[in-house]
Amino acid sequence: MVFSSTTFLFLFLPALLLLYFLNGNIRWRNGVLLAFSLLFYSVGEPVWVLGMLAVTLINWWLALVIRREKNRRKRKLLLAAAVAASLILLAYFKYSAFVVNSLMALFGAAFRMPEQHLPIGISFYTFQVLTYTVDIYRKKAKPQASPFRALLYISCFPQLIAGPIVQYADVAEDLAARKTTPTAFYTGMRRFVIGLSKKILLANLCGEMLEATQLAGKGAELSLLGAWFSAILYAMQLYFDFSAYSDMAIGLGRVFGFCYKENFNYPYVSASITEFWRRWHMSLSGFFRDYVYIPLGGSRKGDARTVLNLAIVWSLTGLWHGASWNFVLWGVYYFVLLVLERFVLKNVLVRVPTALRHIFTMLLVLIGWVLFYYTDFSALSAHLLALFGLSAKGGLHVLPLWDPKFVATLKTYTVLPLLMAAACLPIVPRLRAWFSADERRKRIGDVLATVAATGLLVLSVLFLMGQTYNPFIYFRF
Repeated sequence: MVFSSTTFLFLFLPALLLLYFLNGNIRWRNGVLLAFSLLFYSVGEPVWVLGMLAVTLINWWLALVIRREKNRRKRKLLLAAAVAASLILLAYFKYSAFVVNSLMALFGAAFRMPEQHLPIGISFYTFQVLTYTVDIYRKKAKPQASPFRALLYISCFPQLIAGPIVQYADVAEDLAARKTTPTAFYTGMRRFVIGLSKKILLANLCGEMLEATQLAGKGAELSLLGAWFSAILYAMQLYFDFSAYSDMAIGLGRVFGFCYKENFNYPYVSASITEFWRRWHMSLSGFFRDYVYIPLGGSRKGDARTVLNLAIVWSLTGLWHGASWNFVLWGVYYFVLLVLERFVLKNVLVRVPTALRHIFTMLLVLIGWVLFYYTDFSALSAHLLALFGLSAKGGLHVLPLWDPKFVATLKTYTVLPLLMAAACLPIVPRLRAWFSADERRKRIGDVLATVAATGLLVLSVLFLMGQTYNPFIYFRF
């Protein structure tokens, strides 16, 4: 089940809200939310919900044992067992075929292991299971005496499928006691509607435009402008799609009394790659920082060790996104860029005007998204060459400036790409700040925000009824 579906909007969510707010007792509300969360996951994965349950209960029990254990060595062994139990399903479903087939290809063997069906959201809930046990080990939080609360933390449906990744210490107290005020309910639902409209009105239309362009590997060559245009469309589709899910998750979390951290902060205004990764998928960056980079020593053990730690983190970041060599290459690409920024070009970049640094950063990000898009390396190389106006098909030659599909797409969608590009800018926060600066303007702003949210909801539902293109890109990460 996805948030942008009529089943969720008109059946699942209303039934959940009705039952959840029927009783103010926290046990009742936790029970209702847990039952609906398991139902939400079971609609898409009726079998593998058992895997999530098993991993959660194993870690819940081991966390209790870790908390009681005084011997440091035994605590470490118990933590290692919990980490292994958390990662075993992820390793089998996501990486076993990739590792085996890569080895077979390396040694020239004909055997190929079929890829496993990847349970929805397995990467997200695996990381949350890890934060639970590690936070208990570090004594950042107390373990849940009730397995049901531990299971609610892992399976809570707003952030189960595509994040944001919620660290256990951030919500441990909310599992036992939380309230939803009328203001929190209103702002949460408004945030949900913003995410829903971003998904349906922007991300899905970006996907439709991308399908209409001439992508490499589809039988014909890209043009120079077509190559950059499709890269821009994919960049916007990724941002609108993933940030929309985060908006909806954060909004629903607020409705149910949880305060999830922000996951995106207008990353396409960044003027450096470092800044970009402080604004893009912030919960993932935070996870790798807190649970991998800092435990490895961070930047505390000299430049050489810092570079090694960054290499490890970005290799894992690439693999987290998918079991394919293009994701590994994508992670290495950002590792190289970040090392260059931090150790080689630091004193040079500070003297470059901000506008030029922004343009250069966005060009590098777009090249990165091309690496991210293609699992077929022949199509990847064709698109990368096309970005520089070249083609290797039939010998190296210069591509035309534009192609018929690029022109047709622009004629069909006219100014829509420009409006979408504007939606990537922090215009709404600045308007909100302007309205909030004065009490009278604030009241007007609140009315306009309510009217706008209502209009977006109606428009989103109307578009949803007529759209057939409605995937979540990060659905199976």
